[in-house]
Amino acid sequence: MIRIALAALAFACLTTPAVAEVVERSADHFVLRYESITEGPMEDLPGVVGDMPLWWDPAHTYSGKADNLSISPVLGGCFCERLDDGSVFEHGRVQEWDAETGVLLHAALGPLHGKTNQADWSIGWTGAQPGVRVVMTYVVRGNGLGAYADAVDGVMQTQFYRMIRYLEYGEPA
Repeated sequence: MIRIALAALAFACLTTPAVAEVVERSADHFVLRYESITEGPMEDLPGVVGDMPLWWDPAHTYSGKADNLSISPVLGGCFCERLDDGSVFEHGRVQEWDAETGVLLHAALGPLHGKTNQADWSIGWTGAQPGVRVVMTYVVRGNGLGAYADAVDGVMQTQFYRMIRYLEYGEPA
């Protein structure tokens, strides 16, 4: 039992996610959760979320260019992507943006676009230096969407790792 507790404590001290998983799943919904204890400055977190083009994996954009992403840090602000033809694709909308606690977006990403009843993506933070806890969740509901859980988990897990790495080192990979 002590070995398990020591292993858990050592794992929690790492700056990589201590939790990264599909925490709930049914035929019509899934919930993803990622957590990391980081030494990255808590006051930088709102800016890091806003700097999404600097850490988002460009392979998971429609244009192939993370630089084409933008997020407006205000209620109703657009998480958008400028496409090569000059049009703009709306990935989601900001529902909350609180510099003290986190961000909530309504965002049906990628293949979920147009298929969801709910697609809430949150990035929250608590704690103090050192040891800020960053938790990202993605709650998706819609007919038959539980089948997407593993694929979406793979993409969102990559984005979470890249965001934490950017927070800590100023680079996503």
